[in-house]
Amino acid sequence: MEISTIIGIVFGLIAVIGGMILKHAPLHALNTPAAYVIILVGTAASIFMAFPFSEVKKIPSLFKMIFVKQKLISKSELIKMFMEWASITRREGLLALESKVDEIEDNFLRNGMRMIIDGNDQDFVRDVLMEDIHATEDRHKAGALIFSQAGMYAPTLGVLGAVIGLIAALADMSDMNKLAAAIGAAFIATLLGIFTGYVLWHPIANKLKRLSKREIEVRMMMVEGLLSIQSGVSTIAINQKLAVFLTPSERAKLNDEKEGGSGEQKD
Repeated sequence: MEISTIIGIVFGLIAVIGGMILKHAPLHALNTPAAYVIILVGTAASIFMAFPFSEVKKIPSLFKMIFVKQKLISKSELIKMFMEWASITRREGLLALESKVDEIEDNFLRNGMRMIIDGNDQDFVRDVLMEDIHATEDRHKAGALIFSQAGMYAPTLGVLGAVIGLIAALADMSDMNKLAAAIGAAFIATLLGIFTGYVLWHPIANKLKRLSKREIEVRMMMVEGLLSIQSGVSTIAINQKLAVFLTPSERAKLNDEKEGGSGEQKD
C-alpha cells in the first residue's frame, strides 16, 4: 500500500471538512447530488472527449499504481548484483551468466541479459533497450496527462455548476431563506471542482510522473550495467559508474556495507 496517497486524501478531507466546521458552514450542504453529477460526470465527459478510449481504459490501472507500492529493485541492490555478475564474467566469461537469467524477475533486465549473452552488438543492445525505455516513458506521460487534464477541467466545471445553481436559485425569489440556502448550495459545485482538481487530479498526475522517473532511472542503471558487463569492465569500475545514480547518503551507506563486508572476510 502506498501510504502517502492515503495520507494525502485524509489530510485533504480534513482540510475541507475541518475548515467548514471552523467557519461554521453547515456540513449538510455537501449533500448536493447535482454538484457531484456536474463535477464527476462532467470531468469524465471531458476526459473521454480529450483522449482515445485505448488510453482512457487504462485509468483503473493508473489508480492502482498510486495506491499500490511500486515494486522496484533498489539501486544499491542493483549495483551489488552487477558487481557480482561482472566478477563472474571476468572469471568465466559471459556464457557463465546464462544460469542467472531465469533468476531475474525484472523482464527488462532479463531481456537485456539474454541479448548480451547471445552475443549481440553493443550498439544494437543499447538501441533496443533505449527504445524500450522511450516507449515506457511515452506510456507513462500519457497516463499522467489524463489526470493533469482532469485537474484543469474540474475547477472550470465547478464554475459551471455554480452558474447552474444560481440560475435555479434565482428562478424563485419569493422565499429569501430558501434563496440563501440555494445560493450556498450552488457554490458546492465550485468547492468540489477546486477540491478534486487541486487535491486529487493534479497531485495524482504529479505522483505518476515521479513514479515514472524512478522507474526510468532504475532502467537506465540496468542499461549501463549490462553494457559495462558486456565490455568486460571490472567490478570497481561498475561500482563507480553506477554509483552516480545514488544520492550521497545512499553512496555512503553502500560504501559502509562494502567495508563491513570486507572486514568480515578478513576475520
